[in-house]
Amino acid sequence: MNALLFLSLLIAGLAFLLWYFWTQKDSLVEWDSPLDQKKLLGAMKKSSLDTSFFQAGLAGIDIIEPEFVKIKKEIQKKIVWMEDFLHTIMVSLLSGGHLLVEWAPGLAKTKTIQTISDIVAMDFKRIQFTPDMLPADIIGVEVFNSKIKDFEIKLWPIVGNIILADEINRTTPKVQSALLESMQEKQITIGGSTYLLPDPFFVLATQNPLEQEGTFPLPEAQLDRFMFKVLVDYPTVADEQKIISLMEQDSTVSVKKMISPATFSQLRRESQSVIVADSLKDYIARLVTATRETNSYLLYWASPRASLSLLFGAKSLAYLQGREFATHEDVQRIALSVMRHRVGLSYEAQAEGISVDHVLLNIFSGVTLE
Repeated sequence: MNALLFLSLLIAGLAFLLWYFWTQKDSLVEWDSPLDQKKLLGAMKKSSLDTSFFQAGLAGIDIIEPEFVKIKKEIQKKIVWMEDFLHTIMVSLLSGGHLLVEWAPGLAKTKTIQTISDIVAMDFKRIQFTPDMLPADIIGVEVFNSKIKDFEIKLWPIVGNIILADEINRTTPKVQSALLESMQEKQITIGGSTYLLPDPFFVLATQNPLEQEGTFPLPEAQLDRFMFKVLVDYPTVADEQKIISLMEQDSTVSVKKMISPATFSQLRRESQSVIVADSLKDYIARLVTATRETNSYLLYWASPRASLSLLFGAKSLAYLQGREFATHEDVQRIALSVMRHRVGLSYEAQAEGISVDHVLLNIFSGVTLE
């Protein structure tokens, strides 16, 4: 009798456990965040998409295009890490876009961009932004010349091929806005006269994420004009050792001019002839518009400039890898860099400690290839 009672209780217990796990199976799936769980699960069932490319970025890609193979080899004489950053600069230069970099001090930003400008024989200018600057300090000003008894225009650092805008968030919005025309229209206006900027014209702006006091966050309108935003972390132990060894002999190392500005312009034109299939254009459009769907973690969404940046960036990336056509992988590798500064986190997301990259990765995972 006791054995029969025990067996009955055991069967009833097993039946309860089966019922419980069956009803709770959806909540037992492990998610990094609560964002659109059912939608993401359905998307993963429909597609065999390898989402690791979104997080991989441009580190580890093989540069095949001969001229850029030589450029990269020359850069590595002085810069021994930040492969993702170097590849992103190459894509930006080829695409004619601008780059916003967020990193801590002392990570060789000036050295990197100076080295690249030396190799491609371009005019390099560095502007250190400070709170007391005026727009005239970067674009130029009308100056009275007592010899000719008339005003003449003095053009300042913005007139160059490669501009390093160092710590751009330390200056006032008035000065930041002075960059808008130059970045978008490739021209400046002083005293009613318009002056075209040199071609190519490339702005690499940096922000220091460690200090917020006395800084002025860039407005959304200006952030949208940057093609990419790259986050650069500290080097690993192995990379740090390479830096130490390289800097020990840095004074004896020099780089050569590998290509002329005219040759570089020709490479840019060739890169934009890369074929992009209609299905890939459709994927780009769906990837960008997915950020505009109702989402409690986003306050504003990616603009059509994001779609254009993905298109031209994918072409340039394919060209660097020696291909005549772009692929979904090209788009996925640059998607985070293109989008992370074009969407805004809600207060809810910030309170929960959710990063913009995390929100975007969840959104991207819900976009199928077809």
